[in-house]
Amino acid sequence: MDLRIKKTRAALKKAFLTLRAKKPLEKITIKELTEMANINKATYYLHYRDIYDLSETLERELMQRCLSNVEHQEYIITDVEKFIEGLKESVLVNEKEIKILFEGSRSTSFTKLFEEEINNIIVKNFPGYEPTLESRMKLTFLIHGAYYTYFKYSEYGMDKVINLIARLSDGSIVIHKGSNKS
Repeated sequence: MDLRIKKTRAALKKAFLTLRAKKPLEKITIKELTEMANINKATYYLHYRDIYDLSETLERELMQRCLSNVEHQEYIITDVEKFIEGLKESVLVNEKEIKILFEGSRSTSFTKLFEEEINNIIVKNFPGYEPTLESRMKLTFLIHGAYYTYFKYSEYGMDKVINLIARLSDGSIVIHKGSNKS
């Protein structure tokens, strides 16, 4: 990627995160964003369609970064508790950015993107695996339930809450040989 493009995107990201930490996504204008990033609006539109496109791009990049840092991605199927333990470190490193990007109206985007990326990991690590309806539902239940549980009980400390979520998951989506689609 061209150095100018990298610098432009970095400036936009920094400005966006600064603004997003202060106000809801719907209240951020392209004008104030580009002024803060010190670029013109035409340059912005070379990279993104609108403010939502930028937000979704940053959200997806963050999710991919968090999950790519998990050393044993295959554990999502074979040992959920160990996978969550590996994921916890990545989430801790990115916690501030996660809270900024997925606050307010974007909170449901977190679980949606997380589930998409988890499914990508499963396909990559288990190419012949075809999940059953039950295993797909368990994955959705775990992701959405863990997300809600984390935020509801976060006052008790991230480490404690995530450890409990990992224990409660109890290997819920382990692959069984001969799984077929339902």
